[in-house]
Amino acid sequence: MTMNWFIWALLSAFFAGVTAILAKIGVKDISSNLATAIRTVVILIFAWTAALLTRHESISSIATRTWVFLILSGIATGLSWLCYFRALQLGEASRVAPVDKLSVVIAIALAAIFLHEHLTWHHWLGGSLIFTGAVVIAYA
Repeated sequence: MTMNWFIWALLSAFFAGVTAILAKIGVKDISSNLATAIRTVVILIFAWTAALLTRHESISSIATRTWVFLILSGIATGLSWLCYFRALQLGEASRVAPVDKLSVVIAIALAAIFLHEHLTWHHWLGGSLIFTGAVVIAYA
């Protein structure tokens, strides 16, 4: 039985939460950039192993447009991780992680602007609550 998107999203949230704690401990005695580099190598090996074991298409069949957007996504991810590890090095994980989750609000806005996704009152209310919660935790 295939799990639906919500279960995968909950698992993602769980592992992101675990990541914050492990990263906070790991970045304690080294530079945040070196910590990000080490994490990236582990993810590189892990991701390529998963991709090669479950591959359904040929790498050579990937369209140029797809390459461009995946490369840009990788750059954005790298910048996010560099900033995240630096924030963890300087601040408390219990405050950094919720502020980092403002990415949800940004993703909602960008999805509406660039992907023309229709936003309902649920998006507005949920986004507002996420924003408010992050601000409350950041300044508590």
